[in-house]
Amino acid sequence: LDDNELADQHIHRLGNVLVPMESYGPLIEDKMQGFLEKTYKDGKKEMSTADITRMIGENLGVGSFLYWAYKNNIPVVVPGMMDGAVGSQIWLFTQKHHDFKLNVSTDGDLLSGLIFKAKKSGALMIGGGISKHHTLWWNQYRNGLDYAVYITTAQEFDGSLSGALIREAISWGKVTQKAKQTTIHAEATTILPFLYSALLSKLK
Repeated sequence: LDDNELADQHIHRLGNVLVPMESYGPLIEDKMQGFLEKTYKDGKKEMSTADITRMIGENLGVGSFLYWAYKNNIPVVVPGMMDGAVGSQIWLFTQKHHDFKLNVSTDGDLLSGLIFKAKKSGALMIGGGISKHHTLWWNQYRNGLDYAVYITTAQEFDGSLSGALIREAISWGKVTQKAKQTTIHAEATTILPFLYSALLSKLK
């Protein structure tokens, strides 16, 4: 793909995924400002990232992952929320409403409650970075994950967090020594349909 041509056509690229510009920045700005304004007028002036994702899910259609999380009362925590379009809109909203706050410590309360009560803990980690580390980090407080699958295209040799194999987390107590764990070196959009199909076949 020629990224110069994509830029001329107002198309963003995420690896092998193409995103029309009008489906990203302007749309997210319009939706987020509306969602936040409504929530603010309802009296909510402090939110966690789990509150934000619930708010978004409540206002989206059935084709959205966040809608189904909202529908089934499943919290979605986003540790890196301020890094991107949604976070920029939260910041922009605070410029107009100085008493509005994003409180990520509340997410910690939520996660600690889940971790300390869990009899078993498992994670499917798609790609690396902050979300992978956040998952591993919190699970060390219950002596590690019991089940872990990590899908990545990153390599171990450079010492990066994204390249770290799941078994490395055993040395940190973030994955138990007896855990069923594996690292799959594959591109997520090609491997997830196979995992989904296998899961459906077991459910049937």
